[in-house]
Amino acid sequence: MTNTSMTGLKAGFSNPVLSSQAVFRQVLTAMSRPGTLQRIQSLPPAEPPLLPATAAVCLTLVDFETPLWLDAPLAASNAAGYLRFHCGCPLAAEPVAASFALISDPAAMPALCAFNPGRQDYPDRSATLIIQVSALAEGEGVRLSGPGIQESARLRVDGLPDRFWAEQEANRSLFPRGVDLVFTTSDAVAAMPRTTQVES
Repeated sequence: MTNTSMTGLKAGFSNPVLSSQAVFRQVLTAMSRPGTLQRIQSLPPAEPPLLPATAAVCLTLVDFETPLWLDAPLAASNAAGYLRFHCGCPLAAEPVAASFALISDPAAMPALCAFNPGRQDYPDRSATLIIQVSALAEGEGVRLSGPGIQESARLRVDGLPDRFWAEQEANRSLFPRGVDLVFTTSDAVAAMPRTTQVES
């Protein structure tokens, strides 16, 4: 838990109901069609280093029943107070205890195996990682295949550590367990469920 102030925090969505519904549909589309980029139209103000699209995803998905783990830059910033205030979420002390994990510095992120992969009988109780990256682009980068992809797709994700794709392959091998991934930039989101196969 960080020592952040609740005063002077930036506002959330200007229209919480309509905006969260719109963002939910976009995240759902991104998750069901891995490799596609969704431009978020309903962008709330965000406390740095939280990006606006990341804030939109959190305001839509995270609530009082979903413990949220923050990496060190976010935990030390006003973003922690912003998320607790607007989402009402508890903050998890350890990655494995989180339903959602928010990562602003991918180069220093824990290994994917540090997060909750769910149980064989309850794979839906796994964690979803929301990872802020420097850039996303469709049609280039790693080759993706699997459910939701017709033959193959390509997605470039800038800013990930070199070890990341090997960890993602190990994560995929856990199916039906495994974590799901959501990548965000300042205004866009792409997703990679645990079922997606990745080739360089």
